[in-house]
Amino acid sequence: QVQLQESGPGLVKSSQTISLTCTVSGGSITTNPYYWSWIRQAPGKELEWIGYIAYNGNTYYRPSLKSRTSISRDTSKNQFTLQLSSVTPEDTAVYYCARSGEPSVSPSDHGDWGQGTQVTVSS
Repeated sequence: QVQLQESGPGLVKSSQTISLTCTVSGGSITTNPYYWSWIRQAPGKELEWIGYIAYNGNTYYRPSLKSRTSISRDTSKNQFTLQLSSVTPEDTAVYYCARSGEPSVSPSDHGDWGQGTQVTVSS
């Protein structure tokens, strides 16, 4: 069974970059047809899909965040990474990595999730 684990700093200053890594075990991030997403949930708000990197390395981002988002991968470590730049306190959220068997932007289509990591952006 695949397992996902997020890691990264829990506190970031405004204007800096959030950098999070998801380490995957029990399955390869290059296996067709899986899509590896970052999803977040701000306090009192719904889950928000940020973007994904596909099994073949293709990426797709939420249009409203696209200019600030980059998702990359290290296949040798079976990890994928989120970088979200120019952050503000509005980017404070619990950040999750997750897997879907289709190219979906809906959090509900993701069947496997990490436990989540809190990231707070200070002003």
